[in-house]
Parts: sequence; structure tokens; C-alpha cells
Amino acid sequence: QEQLVESGGALVQAGGSLRLSCAASGIIYSITAMGWYRQAPGKQRELVASITSGGSTNYADSVKGRFTISGDNAKNTVSLQMNSLKAEDTAIYYCNIVGPPVRYWGQGTQVTVSS
Repeated sequence: QEQLVESGGALVQAGGSLRLSCAASGIIYSITAMGWYRQAPGKQRELVASITSGGSTNYADSVKGRFTISGDNAKNTVSLQMNSLKAEDTAIYYCNIVGPPVRYWGQGTQVTVSS
């Protein structure tokens, strides 16, 4: 099974920016969607942003206008540009790539935003 590896997590000041990246260790065929999820301490995992193979995007209301998702199906990569970060963005972020019937997940990267 392919492995997804995330990078880019860090501790940043509120108002700062980070770019998260995710790459598959190999080739995933017939990708239909890619996305980023996050889980904050004591909270449920939530979808942050997703992008279909055709380029359509969807964002959680809490990040609209601040985060931008991008992907490259051929390279099996997905990124999340995060601007104007807030303390409530603090969470472990997980990337996801869907290549039916399989969903691939990364191990997570920590994002901490200090007030």
C-alpha cells in the first residue's frame, strides 16, 4: 500500500503563514480527490479542504478566504497554503488521497499557532 508523507508543520505566531505538503511514496492511479483534515486536542477530526481530480475545491467555513488547497494528480501530491493563521487552527493535519477503492492517509504533521 502506498504511504503518504506530510511536511511543513511548525510553531508560528498568529497572523503568520505555513505551507503543508504531502507526497505519496509511489504512484496512485485514478485519483478522484485529495484533501486535508485536522484534529485539534479534544475535538473530532474535521475536513479542512478538498480538491477533486477536476480541480473543484471545497473548504470548511472556518478557513475560507485564508487557506488554499492545490494538488497534482500526476505527481500524487497535495498542498495546503495557510495564511492569516489563528490560534484555533492549532491541530494535527492529515493529508488524504482517494484512489478508489482505497483511501490513503498520512501520519500527520503538527501545526501550532501561538497567540
